Amino acid sequence: MVRFAGECIFFTRQLNRLFENEYYKNQLIRSSASASLNFGEAQCTISDKDFIFKVSLVVKELKESINWLKILDYILDYIKEGDAEKRNLLLIELEELIAISSKIIINKK
Repeated sequence: MVRFAGECIFFTRQLNRLFENEYYKNQLIRSSASASLNFGEAQCTISDKDFIFKVSLVVKELKESINWLKILDYILDYIKEGDAEKRNLLLIELEELIAISSKIIINKK
C-alpha cells in the first residue's frame, strides 16, 4: 500500500500544473495515502470488528482512487499528456489491491 501511494505521487509529479490536473491529482494522492494509512491502522487493531472496519475503509479509499485515476486518465488521454502505460499499470494495481483487501475481509469474517 505504501509503495502504491508513492507511485501515485511519482505519477502525478510529471503532470502539468493545470487547474483540473491539480485538483484530480491531489484527490488521487489523498485517497491512495488514506488507503495506506488505514491499512497500517488495521494492523494495530485489537478486535476483529475494528480490523474489518479499517480494511473496509481501505477498500473504500482504493475504489475512490480508481475513480480519480479514471477521470485523470480520460483528461490526460484527451490532452495527450502523461504516461498512459503508467496509468494503466496503476489501474491494474488498484484492482489487485482491492481484490486482496476484500479477500482479507472475507477471510477475517
